[in-house]
Amino acid sequence: MAAPTTPTTPAAAADESLLAAALAEEATKKSGLIWVQGSGPARALWHVWTDGAAHIVGDGPGEQPLPGLTDGGTAQVTVRSKDKGGRIVGWRAGVVELAPRSEAWEAAVAELKGKRLNAPDSEELTERWARECRVLRLEWQGTDRELPDGSLAAAPLPSPYTTRQEIPAALPRLLFKGRRKRS
Repeated sequence: MAAPTTPTTPAAAADESLLAAALAEEATKKSGLIWVQGSGPARALWHVWTDGAAHIVGDGPGEQPLPGLTDGGTAQVTVRSKDKGGRIVGWRAGVVELAPRSEAWEAAVAELKGKRLNAPDSEELTERWARECRVLRLEWQGTDRELPDGSLAAAPLPSPYTTRQEIPAALPRLLFKGRRKRS
């Protein structure tokens, strides 16, 4: 793969930066999940894009874990295609933890609450997030210029859950017992 060319003028560099930011924003807005990696392993996280950044909530009971994402740190964000699941763009983010009840926190939570699926306590959700969770803002700092050579596939994280077992041999007979072929 040939190396990308470097813009020769400051104006061309600024235009390229604006296009890269626009691509990252549009792809992130349209993707249901983004892969985020701080100092720990990359994780698929649901998010909303609002006020020029991706916002995520987690680290509380019943919410997504946010390991390795610290206030003032950086993260690597990989955005996938909603249709095909393939990588569209990768970008670097500055991580900012929003203070509960601040104006920025309230605005982000208003958007996040609308996207939170299957919340067990939708009436108390905002209060629970303020008490027990962290709301993080991922601010775009630049797009990766080099595409990775490999597939970026990684082994699954350790989990107490097991994979599906083989279907018992008798199950198909039990499921279709009593059904007759139609002629």
